[in-house]
Amino acid sequence: MKREYYSYDKSQLMNAPKMPLYCLEDDDEVFRQMARQMVEEIENHNARGERTIFICPVGPVGQYPYFVEMINEKWISLRQVWFINMDEYLDEHCQWVPKDHPLSFRGFMERKVYSRIRPELVMPPGQRIFPDPNDVQAIPKLIENLRGVDVVFGGIDDSGHVAFNEADGSMSAEEFLAQKTRVLKISPETQTTNASGDFGGALEDMPHYCVTIGMDEIVHARKIRLACLGNRHRAAVRRLGYGDMTPEFPVSLLRNHPDITLTFPETVAMCG
Repeated sequence: MKREYYSYDKSQLMNAPKMPLYCLEDDDEVFRQMARQMVEEIENHNARGERTIFICPVGPVGQYPYFVEMINEKWISLRQVWFINMDEYLDEHCQWVPKDHPLSFRGFMERKVYSRIRPELVMPPGQRIFPDPNDVQAIPKLIENLRGVDVVFGGIDDSGHVAFNEADGSMSAEEFLAQKTRVLKISPETQTTNASGDFGGALEDMPHYCVTIGMDEIVHARKIRLACLGNRHRAAVRRLGYGDMTPEFPVSLLRNHPDITLTFPETVAMCG
């Protein structure tokens, strides 16, 4: 039987969720807000002479053009900023796909973010971090040395996985949250979803492996800022807001974080 919360209209959805939910006018406003949050966090840390440590996604990506524009226009230095990207696709030998691969997250960040920021403002290459399949302990060690992550930015989808931490009903919540950076085989369901959304449906050419940060790195950040775009994610928002906390819907395990929000546009708030 279909759970009642899946049929919630906007007023019911926003009435008493189990975590802070915010509804903005459209996708563009969600992206702009995320970019502003990134910039404001950096400005505040720069003013105090402190480092800023982000965990960042390549999906959603609509925030990055606004972020680049704000950084360049406001002349904000990123010299004390670290971007730790969540994940990357791997080839059949479990090595990074080349940067020129159409799905490479490293290639995307180089083309669409780092190369578009003024050279005198952009962070050094050593502060543009991706999980390394040959050294999965590097990111947990880096985060420890930097004394923690300030903000995790990310998105959610139908299955509720965060980075490539996919559902696993065989694990307890504690076991799931304790997972750290690692190499994984991507589930057929995620391959199909990502091929449809990012690769023109070319499922047979989708990478089968990835390297991802773990839930442990995410849940211990000081803030978590999630965004959800697209009508097909209406159910996921309602499940996160009102469903149970379970490894079968991984993002739900973050819900008790002391400083977490989920933002989405009006179209997602509507009952479809």
